[in-house]
Amino acid sequence: MGTPCHFALFDLQPSFRLDLEQLATRYRELAREVHPDRFADASEREQRVALERSAGLNEAYQTLKAAPKRARYLLSIKGQEVPQEVTVHDPEFLLQQMQLREELEDLQSAADLAGVATFKQRLKRAQDELNDSFAACWDDAAQREQAERLMRRMQFLDKLSYEVRQLEERLDD
Repeated sequence: MGTPCHFALFDLQPSFRLDLEQLATRYRELAREVHPDRFADASEREQRVALERSAGLNEAYQTLKAAPKRARYLLSIKGQEVPQEVTVHDPEFLLQQMQLREELEDLQSAADLAGVATFKQRLKRAQDELNDSFAACWDDAAQREQAERLMRRMQFLDKLSYEVRQLEERLDD
């Protein structure tokens, strides 16, 4: 039967909408149960199993915690694996990506902290909208292509918001 579903591990139904607080709480409970320290006196085999369960739990948590990863995972359990790198036929979004990147470069050149904060808020709104759209269509086979497109957009915005946070830290110093 292979590895248990990430959702099942946390006693959750596969869904894009998750209570992240609840997920974190459940993760901490499970992490304590399989913590390698608890198996210090156990047999080598039990220690190895605990280590594997702990690693599996971490991976499941990291996957479900982040919206883009959760989206990719949902699509993979719903059908075939989604290729990591793929040429995206999404010209409208490619244009938007270029504009966002240019805007971020301008903010960086100008060292405009207030502008970065505003940019970050806009990014957050765009992410929320994508999340809503994805939640509405991920489990509908007829909308699989759209769901994959949304998931790729989510990945891009996630990466961009990470870069924005790094820029903020640099400008704050």
